[in-house]
Amino acid sequence: MFGPEPLVKRICGVLYPSQDERYFEWALNELEKLWGKADLISEPVPFDRTDYYYDISPSLTRKFICTPGLVKAGGLVEWKYATHELEEISKNLFNNNREIRAINLDPGYIDGARLVLASTKDHAHRIWLHDGIYAEITMRYRFNSWASFDYTFPDFKSGVYDEFLSSVRNLWLQERKKF
Repeated sequence: MFGPEPLVKRICGVLYPSQDERYFEWALNELEKLWGKADLISEPVPFDRTDYYYDISPSLTRKFICTPGLVKAGGLVEWKYATHELEEISKNLFNNNREIRAINLDPGYIDGARLVLASTKDHAHRIWLHDGIYAEITMRYRFNSWASFDYTFPDFKSGVYDEFLSSVRNLWLQERKKF
């Protein structure tokens, strides 16, 4: 064996229609059933730097949650499958009853050096894990701040999430001391 599996702070981005906070509350409740009561919840941020998820709603908001404790990084694939199942369930939320999911869930993790997100889409900057899931290093922590890459999504690049990401990173540093 080359070393122990890294322990990380699990996060999940929740993208939902801005006009109805019930979508976020539902997602938070379901995620807490899976992973425990959230350690942190970010402030809401308008998702307005791209129209990629226009099919969900023309007006979207994103919040992040951070789950309790440190978890093994290798769980990323299972987290993506669990959140995909919740997205499927969301098609029937609040009398939505359509073929389009009502929310988008982006699981990932933070450690001392990076933000990693799971994806089902292949691209040059994503690493195949297994069972159709890829890992993407979306941001890195360098010189006491979050830095993006050329492929980083515009909302992450803008810095609007940096304070939350840093708070999660600080929790990771504190909890890691226990090991």
